[in-house]
Amino acid sequence: MLDKICASLEEAVAPIQDGAVILVSGFGDSGIPFELMGAVMDKGVRNLTIVSNNAGTHETGIAGLIKAGRVRKVVCSHPRPPNAQTFASAYRAGQVELECMPQGTLAERLRAAGAGLGPFFTPTGYGTLVAEGKEQRVINGRGYILEQPLGGDFALVRAHLGDRWGNLTYRWAGRNFGPVMCMAARHAIAQVNRTVQLGDLEPEHVMTPGIFVKAVVAIGGER
Repeated sequence: MLDKICASLEEAVAPIQDGAVILVSGFGDSGIPFELMGAVMDKGVRNLTIVSNNAGTHETGIAGLIKAGRVRKVVCSHPRPPNAQTFASAYRAGQVELECMPQGTLAERLRAAGAGLGPFFTPTGYGTLVAEGKEQRVINGRGYILEQPLGGDFALVRAHLGDRWGNLTYRWAGRNFGPVMCMAARHAIAQVNRTVQLGDLEPEHVMTPGIFVKAVVAIGGER
């Protein structure tokens, strides 16, 4: 019987090893898998590459991993949201690398990886520092730069409901990068507010099909 529900956060993150590339959902404080990130911290893995919308705030989640010296590189579109002093201090001290890009480019690179596509041309960033070191072309009078797909070893996402097959639904803005990150990662782990019986989720309400999810763990709450 196919059952992807894990009994604990520790079981869910057990496959994560040193040097992993981890895609982390979230937009502002919405949809951030704080509990999974805490379990990664407790596991003690190091030399991580974190791909997310931002570089974390205060000293929890991504910022907590950075403060503990567990993160080698951050790939994001907004490294300095309010209360991002942890990342700023680590970056200035040369303790963490940064790859920054426009948010739409981040989303499309993830989507390309999840869809099994190759590189793509985008006009966003042409003629700016974003284009440095990348192939550039002018097509029909418009400048483009070549961007690469962006996949990961693992994805950590926060969803609302999940079943034992890994089908997920999200609440409002909590959806953000979750579906595309599950597609772009080889091993997606979802923390959910509540698990439901197989068949309780209407097919048209499933936002991430279970084929893209390896593990589900219920943590409760409605954040």
